[in-house]
Amino acid sequence: MRVDYHTEFPAGAEAMAGLERAVRSGGLEPGLLELVKIRASQINGCTYCLAMHNRDARASGEHQTRLDTVAAWREAPYYTARERAALAWCETLTELPRTGAPDEEYAAVEKEFTPAEIAALTFAIVAINGWNRLAVGLRADVLSLDGLDLPGDAGQEAGPGGAGR
Repeated sequence: MRVDYHTEFPAGAEAMAGLERAVRSGGLEPGLLELVKIRASQINGCTYCLAMHNRDARASGEHQTRLDTVAAWREAPYYTARERAALAWCETLTELPRTGAPDEEYAAVEKEFTPAEIAALTFAIVAINGWNRLAVGLRADVLSLDGLDLPGDAGQEAGPGGAGR
C-alpha cells in the first residue's frame, strides 16, 4: 500500500465508512448493492473491491454465473429490470465525463425505483467510486482480505502480461 489512509487520515476513512453505513440503511436490496459495487469496480479496474464484493456476494448467496457475467449484464437474460436499471445508472455515473447522465438513463431508473431509492442508489454509486479511487490510487493490498478463494500462487509477482505491481 502506498499510504495507509485509515491511519494517515482517519477522519476521511470514518466519513467514507459513515457513507457506507448510510447506504446500507437506505432500504436497497443487499444483492443489488453488491452487483452495483462489482460493476463500478470492474469499470474502475479495482482488484481490491472486486475481490471483496465478489466474496461478499457469494457469501450472501448470489449465484456464481451472475457474478461471472455482470460485465455483460445487457446480454445476460437473468438480471431483473430493477437490476438492469441500477447497473445502467451505475455505468452512467461511473463514466460521467463520457455520458453526462442522460435523461433516458434516469428515466429507466425512475421506472424501477422510488425517489428515496434513487437517492440511496446514487449515494451507493458515489461511495463505491470513492472506495475504488482510494484502493487503486493508494494500492490497497488485495491479499490482506480474508476469505478469498485465491489461486495457489497468489502473492507472487506477475510474469509477462500479468498485473503485478
